[in-house]
Amino acid sequence: MTLRTALLSEDADGEDTSAPDALGTPWPASAREHAGRISVGGVDLEELAERFGTPLYVLDEAELRSRAAAYVHALDGGLVRYAAKAFFSPTVAQWVRDEGLGVDVCSVLALALDAGFASDLIVLHGVAKTHEELETAVREHVGRIVIDGFTEIAHLASLAIRHRPYEPQGVYVRVIPGIAVGHHEAVQTGAEDQQFGLSLSDGSALDAVTRILGQEHLRLYGLHCHLGSQITTVEPYLAAIDRLATFLADLHARHGVQLPELDLGGGQAIAYRPGGPSLEPGEFATAVTARLRARCAEHGLTVPRLVIEPGRSIVGPAGVALYRVLAVKTSAHGVHFAAVDGGMSDNPRPALYHAEYTIRPVERAASSTPLRATRVVGRHCEAGDVLAPEALLPADLRPGDVLAVPAAGAYQLSMSSAYNLVGRPPLVAVRDGVARLVQRRETLADLTARDAAVIRA
Repeated sequence: MTLRTALLSEDADGEDTSAPDALGTPWPASAREHAGRISVGGVDLEELAERFGTPLYVLDEAELRSRAAAYVHALDGGLVRYAAKAFFSPTVAQWVRDEGLGVDVCSVLALALDAGFASDLIVLHGVAKTHEELETAVREHVGRIVIDGFTEIAHLASLAIRHRPYEPQGVYVRVIPGIAVGHHEAVQTGAEDQQFGLSLSDGSALDAVTRILGQEHLRLYGLHCHLGSQITTVEPYLAAIDRLATFLADLHARHGVQLPELDLGGGQAIAYRPGGPSLEPGEFATAVTARLRARCAEHGLTVPRLVIEPGRSIVGPAGVALYRVLAVKTSAHGVHFAAVDGGMSDNPRPALYHAEYTIRPVERAASSTPLRATRVVGRHCEAGDVLAPEALLPADLRPGDVLAVPAAGAYQLSMSSAYNLVGRPPLVAVRDGVARLVQRRETLADLTARDAAVIRA
């Protein structure tokens, strides 16, 4: 399906023909407003809502590709792997592969292989990898498997002996650098006493490295760490490099090895609100590579190849979610509500992490109607189903109006559910005035097809 829509413009009979205004952060770079209507990728959002229905997710292909390419350019000589858990589909896989990225997966290895990623550009990680996932990764010669605990060492070695006896399996060790950073404690994955990795401070990481070096069918390529999500400054990454470089020097002194790669994970922040903080690829890469070179020089080490795994900062700003208002009302204490046809099933982030978003109508004709704080809530009969507690929306907002939520590309559809048997929204890709359906809307028939009663019938 395609939909071609020209940007709004007026005729030559004296009406407004001014150029559309760019919306700026947190919208995609292509987002424009003209005569009160918003377009993304040259496609009018109101028309998309009419054609495909709501809720609807819109993904700007050019925005995603440009962000992926920016990381490759900034990390010149390094390796960028796209963090698939932010959002992954065959289409997105093709886009990031086209831009020269590898991929970091924790549960969709088969999709990454089917998408044509070179096996040496794939990394498999996770605290609870299944035997089947590990066996597939070894059999398909996946480039790096991240060891997250001691039991995986012998397990992987036995699989390597069976499936690739003449070539060792490449591995990383996931380490905990002891740095707590991130916008919510649930995503602070570099701190002590959480489920990921092995600690530098208690000797666990050193023990794991020693055991791996003793396995002839495993080859240790480097260390892996991930500090958290929505990291707004480079300082936590620099602190991590300081600690990791000291550990690398210790490994060199003890075992005579210099590991060729260092994977710092992802976590770079994006802006969800106008003026919100973000961490851009160039700023990140310049500071991190300089610190890594300096610390390696101090310790007399060869500089390892830097590997990073951005996800949110590539796909997040490329997405826009569209909802239709179903009801408006005001409480006894003056709280204004707007209930929409989506909610926590397609975007659990506000309920999980108190995430904040920008929300505005896709069509807003010039008027003197004031804005007022409005609580935008979902349809799921949960008091916690709140997309935005105080969105500034027109006081005359009414049922039928369509609301847009930018910066919606990451950890929304990828974390979506079928709560209350509400099907997942469709996804439409836009570029150069053309829209095409990438994922159709999930139906009740889809959701009930697995039911035993339906199968027997």
